[in-house]
Amino acid sequence: MSRKMVAAALALLAGAGSCLSAVAAPVDWPSYNRTLTSGRFAPLAQIDRRNVGGLKVLCAYDTGQMNAFQPGLVEVGDTLYATTEQDTIALDPDTCREKWRVHDAVPSSHLGAARGVAILDGRLFRGGADGRVRAYDAKTGRRLWTTQIADRGKGETVPAAPIAWNGMVFIGNAGGDIKGVKGRMYGLDAATGKIRWEFYLVPKGSADVARGPQAPGAPAALARSWKTAPGFEATGGATWTSYTLDPASGLLYVPGGNPAPDFVKDYRKGDDLFTGSVVVLDARTGAYRSHIQLVRRDFHDWDVAAAPVLLTTKGGRRMLAVAPKDGRLYGIDLARNRILYRAPVTRVTNADEPLTPLGVRFCPGTKGGAEWNGPAYDEVNGTILTGEVDWCTTVHTDSEDALLDVAPGRSWSGSQADGFGLSDDPSQWAGWLIATDAATGAQRWRFKAPFPFIGGVTPTAGGLVLTGDMGGTLYAFDSATGAKLWSQDLGGAVGGGVITYDTGQGQKIAVAAGMTSPIWPTRKVTGRILVLGLGPT
Repeated sequence: MSRKMVAAALALLAGAGSCLSAVAAPVDWPSYNRTLTSGRFAPLAQIDRRNVGGLKVLCAYDTGQMNAFQPGLVEVGDTLYATTEQDTIALDPDTCREKWRVHDAVPSSHLGAARGVAILDGRLFRGGADGRVRAYDAKTGRRLWTTQIADRGKGETVPAAPIAWNGMVFIGNAGGDIKGVKGRMYGLDAATGKIRWEFYLVPKGSADVARGPQAPGAPAALARSWKTAPGFEATGGATWTSYTLDPASGLLYVPGGNPAPDFVKDYRKGDDLFTGSVVVLDARTGAYRSHIQLVRRDFHDWDVAAAPVLLTTKGGRRMLAVAPKDGRLYGIDLARNRILYRAPVTRVTNADEPLTPLGVRFCPGTKGGAEWNGPAYDEVNGTILTGEVDWCTTVHTDSEDALLDVAPGRSWSGSQADGFGLSDDPSQWAGWLIATDAATGAQRWRFKAPFPFIGGVTPTAGGLVLTGDMGGTLYAFDSATGAKLWSQDLGGAVGGGVITYDTGQGQKIAVAAGMTSPIWPTRKVTGRILVLGLGPT
Protein backbone atom coordinates (compact mmCIF):
# COMPACT_ATOMS: atom_id res chain seq x y z
CA MET A 1 0.00 0.00 0.00
CA SER A 2 1.36 3.44 -0.90
CA ARG A 3 2.01 6.16 1.64
CA LYS A 4 -0.91 8.23 0.29
CA MET A 5 -3.28 5.27 0.53
CA VAL A 6 -2.18 4.60 4.13
CA ALA A 7 -2.70 8.25 5.03
CA ALA A 8 -6.17 8.31 3.47
CA ALA A 9 -7.27 5.12 5.22
CA LEU A 10 -6.00 6.25 8.60
CA ALA A 11 -7.59 9.67 8.20
CA LEU A 12 -10.95 7.92 7.81
CA LEU A 13 -10.28 5.86 10.92
CA ALA A 14 -9.30 8.95 12.89
CA GLY A 15 -12.69 10.51 12.13
CA ALA A 16 -13.63 13.87 10.76
CA GLY A 17 -13.97 15.38 14.23
CA SER A 18 -10.53 14.34 15.44
CA CYS A 19 -8.09 17.08 16.43
CA LEU A 20 -5.27 14.90 15.13
CA SER A 21 -5.77 15.39 11.42
CA ALA A 22 -5.61 19.16 11.85
CA VAL A 23 -2.07 19.11 13.15
CA ALA A 24 -0.35 15.96 11.88
CA ALA A 25 -0.62 13.45 9.06
CA PRO A 26 -1.74 10.15 10.62
CA VAL A 27 1.29 8.27 9.32
CA ASP A 28 3.96 10.76 10.45
CA TRP A 29 5.58 11.94 13.67
CA PRO A 30 6.31 15.54 12.63
CA SER A 31 6.98 17.27 15.98
CA TYR A 32 8.61 16.53 19.33
CA ASN A 33 5.36 15.25 20.84
CA ARG A 34 3.87 14.33 17.45
CA THR A 35 1.21 17.07 17.50
CA LEU A 36 1.56 20.67 18.58
CA THR A 37 -0.94 19.86 21.34
CA SER A 38 1.61 17.32 22.70
CA GLY A 39 -0.77 14.35 23.11
CA ARG A 40 1.65 11.79 21.59
CA PHE A 41 -1.24 9.50 20.54
CA ALA A 42 -0.48 7.66 17.29
CA PRO A 43 -3.52 6.49 15.24
CA LEU A 44 -1.62 3.48 13.87
CA ALA A 45 -2.83 -0.06 14.53
CA GLN A 46 -0.83 -2.47 12.37
CA ILE A 47 1.26 -3.35 15.44
CA ASP A 48 -1.28 -4.33 18.09
CA ARG A 49 -1.87 -6.49 21.17
CA ARG A 50 -2.01 -9.70 19.12
CA ASN A 51 1.21 -9.36 17.11
CA VAL A 52 3.45 -7.11 19.21
CA GLY A 53 5.37 -10.19 20.35
CA GLY A 54 6.81 -10.39 16.84
CA LEU A 55 8.61 -7.05 17.08
CA LYS A 56 12.28 -7.12 16.15
CA VAL A 57 15.06 -4.64 15.43
CA LEU A 58 15.11 -4.04 11.67
CA CYS A 59 18.04 -1.61 11.53
CA ALA A 60 20.19 0.64 13.72
CA TYR A 61 22.23 3.80 13.34
CA ASP A 62 25.17 4.43 15.67
CA THR A 63 25.97 8.11 16.21
CA GLY A 64 29.50 7.18 17.28
CA GLN A 65 29.18 9.65 20.15
CA MET A 66 28.90 8.96 23.87
CA ASN A 67 26.78 11.74 25.31
CA ALA A 68 23.40 12.64 26.80
CA PHE A 69 21.50 11.21 23.86
CA GLN A 70 17.98 12.51 24.53
CA PRO A 71 16.50 13.62 21.21
CA GLY A 72 12.79 13.53 20.61
CA LEU A 73 12.88 11.84 17.23
CA VAL A 74 10.90 13.37 14.38
CA GLU A 75 9.75 11.58 11.21
CA VAL A 76 8.19 13.52 8.35
CA GLY A 77 8.44 13.44 4.58
CA ASP A 78 10.08 10.00 4.51
CA THR A 79 12.96 11.19 6.70
CA LEU A 80 13.80 10.47 10.33
CA TYR A 81 15.59 13.31 12.18
CA ALA A 82 17.68 13.26 15.34
CA THR A 83 20.20 15.43 17.17
CA THR A 84 23.26 15.11 19.31
CA GLU A 85 24.68 18.18 21.01
CA GLN A 86 26.81 19.03 17.97
CA ASP A 87 25.27 17.05 15.09
CA THR A 88 21.97 17.07 13.22
CA ILE A 89 21.16 13.78 11.48
CA ALA A 90 18.71 12.77 8.73
CA LEU A 91 18.04 9.07 8.10
CA ASP A 92 15.91 6.83 5.94
CA PRO A 93 13.15 5.82 8.43
CA ASP A 94 12.90 2.26 7.09
CA THR A 95 16.58 1.32 6.55
CA CYS A 96 18.48 3.72 8.90
CA ARG A 97 20.61 4.79 5.93
CA GLU A 98 22.18 8.20 6.54
CA LYS A 99 20.85 10.87 4.17
CA TRP A 100 22.89 13.72 5.59
CA ARG A 101 24.66 14.73 8.78
CA VAL A 102 25.73 18.26 9.72
CA HIS A 103 28.33 18.98 12.39
CA ASP A 104 28.44 22.31 14.25
CA ALA A 105 31.49 22.81 16.44
CA VAL A 106 29.61 24.23 19.41
CA PRO A 107 31.13 23.97 22.91
CA SER A 108 29.77 21.13 25.02
CA SER A 109 27.60 21.98 27.99
CA HIS A 110 27.86 20.20 31.34
CA LEU A 111 24.89 17.90 30.68
CA GLY A 112 25.26 17.67 26.89
CA ALA A 113 21.53 17.63 26.13
CA ALA A 114 20.02 18.39 22.71
CA ARG A 115 16.36 17.49 22.66
CA GLY A 116 15.47 17.69 19.00
CA VAL A 117 14.16 19.61 16.02
CA ALA A 118 11.09 21.26 14.54
CA ILE A 119 10.12 21.05 10.88
CA LEU A 120 8.10 23.63 8.92
CA ASP A 121 7.84 24.40 5.20
CA GLY A 122 10.91 22.40 4.27
CA ARG A 123 13.07 23.92 7.01
CA LEU A 124 14.51 22.25 10.10
CA PHE A 125 15.15 24.20 13.32
CA ARG A 126 17.16 23.35 16.44
CA GLY A 127 18.86 24.97 19.43
CA GLY A 128 22.48 24.67 20.54
CA ALA A 129 24.75 24.77 23.57
CA ASP A 130 26.30 27.99 22.21
CA GLY A 131 23.01 29.86 22.71
CA ARG A 132 22.10 29.89 19.03
CA VAL A 133 19.10 28.66 17.08
CA ARG A 134 19.89 27.30 13.62
CA ALA A 135 17.79 26.58 10.55
CA TYR A 136 18.67 24.07 7.82
CA ASP A 137 17.19 22.87 4.58
CA ALA A 138 15.36 19.71 5.70
CA LYS A 139 16.25 17.81 2.52
CA THR A 140 19.94 18.67 2.24
CA GLY A 141 21.13 19.91 5.62
CA ARG A 142 22.30 23.22 4.13
CA ARG A 143 22.33 25.90 6.82
CA LEU A 144 19.88 28.73 6.17
CA TRP A 145 20.28 31.07 9.14
CA THR A 146 21.60 31.38 12.71
CA THR A 147 20.14 33.52 15.50
CA GLN A 148 21.64 34.19 18.93
CA ILE A 149 19.04 34.10 21.73
CA ALA A 150 21.19 33.18 24.75
CA ASP A 151 24.55 34.17 26.22
CA ARG A 152 26.93 31.22 26.46
CA GLY A 153 29.33 33.36 28.52
CA LYS A 154 26.70 33.59 31.28
CA GLY A 155 26.06 29.83 31.24
CA GLU A 156 22.95 29.99 29.06
CA THR A 157 22.22 27.21 26.55
CA VAL A 158 19.36 26.19 24.23
CA PRO A 159 18.78 22.43 24.63
CA ALA A 160 15.00 22.46 24.09
CA ALA A 161 13.31 21.10 20.98
CA PRO A 162 11.51 24.02 19.32
CA ILE A 163 8.04 23.86 17.85
CA ALA A 164 7.03 25.64 14.65
CA TRP A 165 3.70 27.01 13.41
CA ASN A 166 2.27 29.70 11.18
CA GLY A 167 5.64 30.89 9.88
CA MET A 168 7.21 31.07 13.34
CA VAL A 169 9.57 29.06 15.55
CA PHE A 170 9.16 28.99 19.35
CA ILE A 171 12.03 28.26 21.73
CA GLY A 172 13.57 29.52 24.98
CA ASN A 173 16.85 29.44 26.88
CA ALA A 174 18.03 27.14 29.66
CA GLY A 175 20.53 27.61 32.47
CA GLY A 176 18.20 28.75 35.23
CA ASP A 177 20.34 27.06 37.91
CA ILE A 178 23.24 29.37 37.02
CA LYS A 179 23.69 32.68 38.85
CA GLY A 180 22.42 35.58 36.78
CA VAL A 181 20.47 33.52 34.23
CA LYS A 182 16.85 34.48 33.58
CA GLY A 183 14.50 32.30 31.57
CA ARG A 184 13.11 33.84 28.39
CA MET A 185 10.85 32.69 25.58
CA TYR A 186 11.20 33.70 21.92
CA GLY A 187 9.14 33.78 18.77
CA LEU A 188 11.37 33.74 15.66
CA ASP A 189 10.54 34.28 12.02
CA ALA A 190 10.89 30.84 10.41
CA ALA A 191 12.12 32.21 7.08
CA THR A 192 14.78 34.64 8.37
CA GLY A 193 15.46 33.85 12.04
CA LYS A 194 14.58 37.39 13.05
CA ILE A 195 13.36 37.69 16.66
CA ARG A 196 9.73 38.80 16.53
CA TRP A 197 9.24 38.87 20.29
CA GLU A 198 10.94 38.13 23.61
CA PHE A 199 9.15 37.30 26.89
CA TYR A 200 10.88 37.13 30.29
CA LEU A 201 9.66 34.33 32.58
CA VAL A 202 11.09 36.11 35.65
CA PRO A 203 11.34 39.87 36.25
CA LYS A 204 13.69 41.63 33.86
CA GLY A 205 16.55 43.55 35.49
CA SER A 206 17.90 46.93 34.45
CA ALA A 207 21.13 45.31 33.23
CA ASP A 208 19.43 42.66 31.10
CA VAL A 209 20.10 42.99 27.38
CA ALA A 210 17.15 42.95 25.01
CA ARG A 211 17.61 40.53 22.11
CA GLY A 212 14.31 41.33 20.47
CA PRO A 213 11.08 43.31 20.92
CA GLN A 214 9.69 42.84 24.42
CA ALA A 215 6.33 41.09 24.34
CA PRO A 216 3.49 43.13 25.89
CA GLY A 217 1.26 42.36 28.78
CA ALA A 218 3.31 40.75 31.59
CA PRO A 219 1.26 41.54 34.72
CA ALA A 220 2.57 43.78 37.50
CA ALA A 221 2.15 40.77 39.78
CA LEU A 222 5.25 39.25 38.15
CA ALA A 223 7.63 41.78 39.70
CA ARG A 224 5.73 41.93 42.99
CA SER A 225 5.96 38.16 43.42
CA TRP A 226 9.75 38.33 43.91
CA LYS A 227 10.86 39.64 47.31
CA THR A 228 14.59 39.01 47.16
CA ALA A 229 17.06 39.70 49.95
CA PRO A 230 19.88 42.26 49.46
CA GLY A 231 22.54 40.91 47.13
CA PHE A 232 20.12 38.61 45.32
CA GLU A 233 17.97 39.02 42.24
CA ALA A 234 15.21 37.11 40.50
CA THR A 235 16.66 34.28 38.43
CA GLY A 236 15.52 30.92 37.11
CA GLY A 237 12.48 30.11 35.01
CA ALA A 238 14.44 28.34 32.28
CA THR A 239 12.85 26.11 29.65
CA TRP A 240 14.45 22.74 29.01
CA THR A 241 12.39 20.46 26.80
CA SER A 242 9.68 21.66 24.41
CA TYR A 243 6.38 23.51 24.24
CA THR A 244 2.69 23.14 23.40
CA LEU A 245 0.48 25.16 21.07
CA ASP A 246 -3.22 25.23 20.30
CA PRO A 247 -3.53 25.85 16.53
CA ALA A 248 -7.20 26.79 16.91
CA SER A 249 -6.58 29.67 19.32
CA GLY A 250 -2.95 30.49 18.59
CA LEU A 251 -2.10 30.13 22.29
CA LEU A 252 1.38 28.96 23.29
CA TYR A 253 1.83 27.00 26.54
CA VAL A 254 5.29 27.41 28.08
CA PRO A 255 6.50 25.24 31.01
CA GLY A 256 8.75 27.19 33.39
CA GLY A 257 11.68 25.83 35.40
CA ASN A 258 12.64 26.31 39.03
CA PRO A 259 13.64 29.58 40.73
CA ALA A 260 17.21 30.04 41.91
CA PRO A 261 18.97 29.51 44.19
CA ASP A 262 17.35 26.09 43.92
CA PHE A 263 17.27 24.99 47.56
CA VAL A 264 17.29 28.23 49.59
CA LYS A 265 13.91 29.94 49.47
CA ASP A 266 14.51 32.35 52.37
CA TYR A 267 16.20 34.78 49.98
CA ARG A 268 13.14 34.89 47.66
CA LYS A 269 10.08 35.14 49.88
CA GLY A 270 7.36 35.70 47.26
CA ASP A 271 5.62 33.33 44.88
CA ASP A 272 8.53 33.56 42.39
CA LEU A 273 6.42 33.92 39.23
CA PHE A 274 6.58 32.52 36.56
CA THR A 275 8.77 29.69 37.84
CA GLY A 276 7.08 26.34 38.42
CA SER A 277 4.25 27.48 36.14
CA VAL A 278 2.66 27.00 32.78
CA VAL A 279 2.55 30.42 31.11
CA VAL A 280 0.09 31.05 28.29
CA LEU A 281 1.15 33.50 25.58
CA ASP A 282 -0.26 34.71 22.30
CA ALA A 283 2.01 32.83 19.90
CA ARG A 284 1.93 35.56 17.26
CA THR A 285 2.91 38.46 19.53
CA GLY A 286 4.24 36.88 22.75
CA ALA A 287 1.65 38.84 24.74
CA TYR A 288 0.81 37.43 28.16
CA ARG A 289 -2.61 35.80 28.44
CA SER A 290 -2.63 33.79 31.69
CA HIS A 291 -0.65 31.42 33.88
CA ILE A 292 -1.14 28.74 36.47
CA GLN A 293 1.56 28.07 39.05
CA LEU A 294 1.90 24.42 40.02
CA VAL A 295 5.05 24.38 42.18
CA ARG A 296 4.93 27.51 44.34
CA ARG A 297 8.17 28.77 45.94
CA ASP A 298 10.00 25.65 44.87
CA PHE A 299 13.01 24.59 46.96
CA HIS A 300 13.61 21.07 45.57
CA ASP A 301 14.63 21.76 41.93
CA TRP A 302 11.18 20.57 40.86
CA ASP A 303 11.01 22.22 37.44
CA VAL A 304 7.90 22.19 35.33
CA ALA A 305 10.17 20.96 32.58
CA ALA A 306 8.08 18.85 30.21
CA ALA A 307 5.53 20.12 27.71
CA PRO A 308 1.92 19.99 28.94
CA VAL A 309 -0.79 18.10 27.04
CA LEU A 310 -3.85 19.86 25.62
CA LEU A 311 -6.72 17.38 25.54
CA THR A 312 -10.48 16.99 25.42
CA THR A 313 -11.88 14.35 27.75
CA LYS A 314 -14.51 11.87 26.60
CA GLY A 315 -17.01 14.05 28.45
CA GLY A 316 -16.02 17.09 26.36
CA ARG A 317 -14.00 19.03 28.94
CA ARG A 318 -10.97 20.93 27.61
CA MET A 319 -8.02 20.27 29.88
CA LEU A 320 -4.30 20.69 30.32
CA ALA A 321 -2.31 17.78 31.80
CA VAL A 322 1.05 18.63 33.36
CA ALA A 323 3.63 16.40 35.07
CA PRO A 324 6.42 18.38 36.78
CA LYS A 325 9.38 16.94 38.64
CA ASP A 326 7.41 17.08 41.93
CA GLY A 327 5.98 13.58 41.37
CA ARG A 328 2.41 14.63 40.70
CA LEU A 329 0.08 14.84 37.73
CA TYR A 330 -1.98 18.02 37.47
CA GLY A 331 -5.28 18.12 35.62
CA ILE A 332 -6.26 21.71 34.79
CA ASP A 333 -9.69 22.86 33.65
CA LEU A 334 -8.95 25.33 30.85
CA ALA A 335 -12.36 27.00 30.93
CA ARG A 336 -11.85 28.05 34.55
CA ASN A 337 -8.02 28.04 34.63
CA ARG A 338 -8.05 26.01 37.84
CA ILE A 339 -6.52 22.76 39.05
CA LEU A 340 -9.02 19.89 39.15
CA TYR A 341 -6.69 17.31 40.66
CA ARG A 342 -3.13 16.86 41.85
CA ALA A 343 -2.51 13.11 41.77
CA PRO A 344 0.74 11.51 43.01
CA VAL A 345 2.36 9.38 40.29
CA THR A 346 5.57 8.39 42.09
CA ARG A 347 6.81 8.31 45.69
CA VAL A 348 6.47 11.69 47.46
CA THR A 349 8.02 12.13 50.93
CA ASN A 350 9.35 15.04 53.01
CA ALA A 351 7.99 17.50 50.47
CA ASP A 352 7.38 20.21 53.09
CA GLU A 353 10.41 19.56 55.33
CA PRO A 354 12.70 22.64 55.45
CA LEU A 355 16.19 21.99 54.07
CA THR A 356 19.13 22.55 56.42
CA PRO A 357 22.96 22.42 56.39
CA LEU A 358 22.66 19.06 58.23
CA GLY A 359 20.85 17.56 55.27
CA VAL A 360 17.31 16.49 54.46
CA ARG A 361 16.26 13.58 52.28
CA PHE A 362 13.24 14.13 50.03
CA CYS A 363 11.42 12.31 47.25
CA PRO A 364 11.22 12.82 44.35
CA GLY A 365 14.82 13.95 44.35
CA THR A 366 16.49 16.47 42.08
CA LYS A 367 16.37 13.91 39.26
CA GLY A 368 12.98 12.48 40.21
CA GLY A 369 9.41 12.80 39.04
CA ALA A 370 8.80 13.48 35.35
CA GLU A 371 11.88 14.76 33.58
CA TRP A 372 12.01 16.03 29.99
CA ASN A 373 9.48 13.63 28.46
CA GLY A 374 6.10 14.51 29.85
CA PRO A 375 2.60 13.00 29.81
CA ALA A 376 0.76 11.43 26.88
CA TYR A 377 -2.97 11.13 26.26
CA ASP A 378 -4.51 7.83 25.20
CA GLU A 379 -7.55 8.88 23.16
CA VAL A 380 -8.96 5.34 23.11
CA ASN A 381 -9.10 4.79 26.88
CA GLY A 382 -9.29 8.40 28.05
CA THR A 383 -6.17 8.05 30.20
CA ILE A 384 -3.12 10.21 30.80
CA LEU A 385 0.12 8.23 30.84
CA THR A 386 3.17 9.35 32.80
CA GLY A 387 6.64 7.85 32.97
CA GLU A 388 8.21 8.67 36.33
CA VAL A 389 11.51 8.52 38.22
CA ASP A 390 11.38 7.13 41.77
CA TRP A 391 14.68 8.35 43.22
CA CYS A 392 15.31 10.39 46.36
CA THR A 393 17.98 12.99 47.14
CA THR A 394 19.63 14.31 50.29
CA VAL A 395 20.53 18.01 50.11
CA HIS A 396 22.71 19.99 52.54
CA THR A 397 22.20 23.72 52.13
CA ASP A 398 24.95 26.33 52.00
CA SER A 399 25.42 29.33 54.27
CA GLU A 400 24.40 32.83 53.18
CA ASP A 401 28.05 33.83 52.78
CA ALA A 402 28.70 30.89 50.47
CA LEU A 403 25.75 31.91 48.32
CA LEU A 404 26.84 35.53 48.07
CA ASP A 405 30.35 34.44 47.06
CA VAL A 406 29.08 32.58 43.98
CA ALA A 407 30.19 34.40 40.85
CA PRO A 408 27.78 35.10 37.98
CA GLY A 409 27.80 32.28 35.46
CA ARG A 410 28.46 29.63 38.11
CA SER A 411 26.12 27.01 39.55
CA TRP A 412 23.85 28.73 42.07
CA SER A 413 21.87 26.03 43.79
CA GLY A 414 22.44 26.77 47.46
CA SER A 415 23.62 23.20 48.07
CA GLN A 416 27.00 21.91 49.19
CA ALA A 417 26.45 19.16 46.61
CA ASP A 418 26.25 21.70 43.77
CA GLY A 419 22.60 20.94 43.20
CA PHE A 420 22.86 17.21 42.58
CA GLY A 421 22.38 15.83 46.11
CA LEU A 422 24.60 13.64 48.26
CA SER A 423 22.71 10.34 48.40
CA ASP A 424 21.63 9.49 44.88
CA ASP A 425 22.27 5.76 45.26
CA PRO A 426 21.20 4.05 41.98
CA SER A 427 20.46 0.84 43.87
CA GLN A 428 17.51 2.74 45.36
CA TRP A 429 15.97 3.99 42.14
CA ALA A 430 12.98 2.65 40.21
CA GLY A 431 10.47 3.74 37.60
CA TRP A 432 6.68 3.99 37.41
CA LEU A 433 4.41 4.02 34.39
CA ILE A 434 1.02 5.29 35.55
CA ALA A 435 -2.31 5.46 33.70
CA THR A 436 -4.65 8.10 35.17
CA ASP A 437 -8.27 8.78 34.26
CA ALA A 438 -8.08 12.15 32.51
CA ALA A 439 -11.46 13.33 33.76
CA THR A 440 -11.20 12.39 37.44
CA GLY A 441 -7.52 11.91 38.33
CA ALA A 442 -8.21 8.35 39.53
CA GLN A 443 -5.45 5.83 38.87
CA ARG A 444 -6.41 3.15 36.33
CA TRP A 445 -3.24 1.03 36.42
CA ARG A 446 0.46 1.19 37.19
CA PHE A 447 3.64 -0.68 36.38
CA LYS A 448 6.86 -0.56 38.42
CA ALA A 449 10.18 -1.11 36.67
CA PRO A 450 13.63 -1.60 38.22
CA PHE A 451 14.88 1.49 36.38
CA PRO A 452 13.40 4.99 35.94
CA PHE A 453 11.15 5.80 32.98
CA ILE A 454 12.51 8.83 31.16
CA GLY A 455 11.95 8.00 27.47
CA GLY A 456 8.94 9.23 25.55
CA VAL A 457 5.60 7.51 26.24
CA THR A 458 3.51 6.68 23.17
CA PRO A 459 -0.05 5.26 23.17
CA THR A 460 -1.35 3.87 19.87
CA ALA A 461 -4.63 2.94 18.21
CA GLY A 462 -3.40 -0.66 18.31
CA GLY A 463 -4.09 -0.77 22.06
CA LEU A 464 -0.44 -0.36 23.03
CA VAL A 465 1.67 1.91 25.20
CA LEU A 466 5.33 2.09 24.16
CA THR A 467 8.15 3.43 26.31
CA GLY A 468 11.65 2.62 27.57
CA ASP A 469 13.57 2.75 30.84
CA MET A 470 17.04 3.79 31.95
CA GLY A 471 18.16 0.18 32.08
CA GLY A 472 17.78 0.03 28.30
CA THR A 473 14.54 -1.96 28.09
CA LEU A 474 11.90 -1.05 25.54
CA TYR A 475 8.38 -2.08 26.60
CA ALA A 476 4.97 -2.58 25.03
CA PHE A 477 1.98 -2.57 27.43
CA ASP A 478 -1.71 -3.22 26.96
CA SER A 479 -3.12 0.32 27.11
CA ALA A 480 -6.37 -0.80 28.75
CA THR A 481 -4.96 -2.97 31.53
CA GLY A 482 -1.25 -2.15 31.88
CA ALA A 483 -0.25 -5.76 31.26
CA LYS A 484 3.28 -6.07 29.89
CA LEU A 485 3.00 -7.67 26.46
CA TRP A 486 6.60 -7.48 25.20
CA SER A 487 10.04 -6.13 26.10
CA GLN A 488 13.56 -6.11 24.71
CA ASP A 489 16.94 -4.88 25.96
CA LEU A 490 18.27 -2.30 23.50
CA GLY A 491 21.72 -2.09 25.07
CA GLY A 492 21.60 1.47 26.42
CA ALA A 493 19.39 3.80 28.46
CA VAL A 494 16.27 5.02 26.68
CA GLY A 495 16.37 8.73 27.41
CA GLY A 496 14.89 10.11 24.21
CA GLY A 497 12.13 9.60 21.72
CA VAL A 498 9.98 6.49 21.35
CA ILE A 499 7.90 7.17 18.25
CA THR A 500 5.91 5.27 15.63
CA TYR A 501 5.12 5.99 11.96
CA ASP A 502 4.36 4.34 8.62
CA THR A 503 6.04 5.42 5.38
CA GLY A 504 3.92 2.99 3.38
CA GLN A 505 6.20 0.05 4.15
CA GLY A 506 4.52 -1.01 7.38
CA GLN A 507 4.34 0.52 10.85
CA LYS A 508 7.72 1.11 12.47
CA ILE A 509 8.87 2.11 15.96
CA ALA A 510 11.99 4.26 16.32
CA VAL A 511 13.84 4.67 19.61
CA ALA A 512 16.72 6.88 20.78
CA ALA A 513 18.80 4.67 23.09
CA GLY A 514 22.23 4.91 24.70
CA MET A 515 21.94 8.00 26.90
CA THR A 516 25.15 8.63 28.82
CA SER A 517 25.31 11.51 31.29
CA PRO A 518 27.53 12.63 34.18
CA ILE A 519 24.54 12.69 36.54
CA TRP A 520 22.80 9.46 35.46
CA PRO A 521 24.55 6.13 36.25
CA THR A 522 23.72 4.38 32.99
CA ARG A 523 25.67 2.04 30.74
CA LYS A 524 28.48 3.89 28.97
CA VAL A 525 27.65 3.31 25.32
CA THR A 526 27.29 5.41 22.18
CA GLY A 527 23.94 6.84 21.24
CA ARG A 528 21.99 4.79 18.73
CA ILE A 529 18.72 5.04 16.83
CA LEU A 530 16.97 1.71 16.47
CA VAL A 531 14.04 1.02 14.16
CA LEU A 532 11.77 -1.90 15.02
CA GLY A 533 8.92 -3.53 13.15
CA LEU A 534 7.19 -6.81 12.44
CA GLY A 535 9.35 -7.54 9.42
CA PRO A 536 8.12 -9.13 6.17
CA THR A 537 4.68 -10.74 6.39
